[in-house]
Amino acid sequence: MNLVQKIFDAGVVGAGGAGFPTHVKAKSSVEFVLANGAECEPLIHKDFELMCNFPDEIVNGVELMTKQTSAKKAYFGIKAKNVEAVDEIEKRIKETKTEMCLLGDFYPSGDEYELVYAATKRLIPPHGLPLDVGCVVNNVETFYNISRAIDDKPVTQKFISVAGCVKKPSSFFVPIGTSFQELLNHAGGSTVSDYGIFVSGILMGKLTFDLTEVVTKTTSGIIILPKEHYLINRMERPKASMNRIGKSACDQCSYCTEFCPRYLLGYDVQPHKVMRSLVFSTSGEAVWNQYADLCCSCGLCSLYSCPEDLYPREACDQGKAELKKQGMIYEQLKPVKVHPIKEGRRVPLKQLMKRIDVLKYDNHTPYVKESPKPTQVKILLKQHVGVAAKPVIKLGAIVNEGTLIADIEEGKLGSRIHASISGKVTHVSEEFIRITG
Repeated sequence: MNLVQKIFDAGVVGAGGAGFPTHVKAKSSVEFVLANGAECEPLIHKDFELMCNFPDEIVNGVELMTKQTSAKKAYFGIKAKNVEAVDEIEKRIKETKTEMCLLGDFYPSGDEYELVYAATKRLIPPHGLPLDVGCVVNNVETFYNISRAIDDKPVTQKFISVAGCVKKPSSFFVPIGTSFQELLNHAGGSTVSDYGIFVSGILMGKLTFDLTEVVTKTTSGIIILPKEHYLINRMERPKASMNRIGKSACDQCSYCTEFCPRYLLGYDVQPHKVMRSLVFSTSGEAVWNQYADLCCSCGLCSLYSCPEDLYPREACDQGKAELKKQGMIYEQLKPVKVHPIKEGRRVPLKQLMKRIDVLKYDNHTPYVKESPKPTQVKILLKQHVGVAAKPVIKLGAIVNEGTLIADIEEGKLGSRIHASISGKVTHVSEEFIRITG
């Protein structure tokens, strides 16, 4: 059995949001394999439900990857509060190389830099990867897909949560390419008439109002919030307005930096200095933007730390984009060293949820076996890190669920794409393939 080939053939990518092709990670030789079940985004509970209902497949995937990478040990990162998931996993790892890594209920405990440090006490170098410190990290759903890949089952479905202002908050499998409208219908519809849709999280996800958008291999779920909600009002503000407010109101208190998770781990991320770039001319921007280059865009600085409700995360995003445009990479010269007060400045998730007014929407999203059955799917060909897959199917072709419909050119980074339902191919382009059932 060639696990790398099986993973590649099945089109497995990072299901936690990054979408990095998993067959590349499977080629590495490491000391530790880490299963990321932290799930620290507020309101999204799909990983919890997956661990409770499919622990055998997940643990099997971890064991397969541990053996493939010649790792001496695996760590399973789960929040200690998720007792049911912890129990299900612990039962199945007693005779394996896997050890539990119980995490506190803090944000952002699921960041791979945080998880690697929590499990191994190793610090990833600036701009580095877990591989640089002998680790491979995958989301628990990725391990579930690895387990299925062994049986030649390609990734055709995504496990997601639908939460917030819906009549039946729930988690379920859905064919890739299903519209958000279908997800909302399956959850009983919205409880409010005017709403916004947060895709894959309210902190690191994106906001949309378009129900025709579709599920990809990296979608964690959708969260419905009222149109007048604080978070939607913030995210709808134009960048020019964010910058103008920051330019006039930032008093350099440095709370955004003092609570920054990456800064507390020892990386030179200083959002308060990036805010200075808003008041300097082009010649001075690069001086301050360099402190944004190692930012992970977790959003804590904007949505929790700033006492004036400003936009340091958005300033950091702009700073990173500006540095990239100029071909600049900030080189951190001082060694990475954990801040002595790191543990004292961790942000409890409930405290964060209260701050951003979403605690009242934090409902259980139980696993529902029945899946939406869309009459058509729109399957994007770029839903992973790397290049877009190329169509290998023609217009009018009849396909079955699991049929290969797009492939990656040899030597290129990417992932294969498969039909998520059976039907007729009614659209083929460089961007997407539509299949009508």
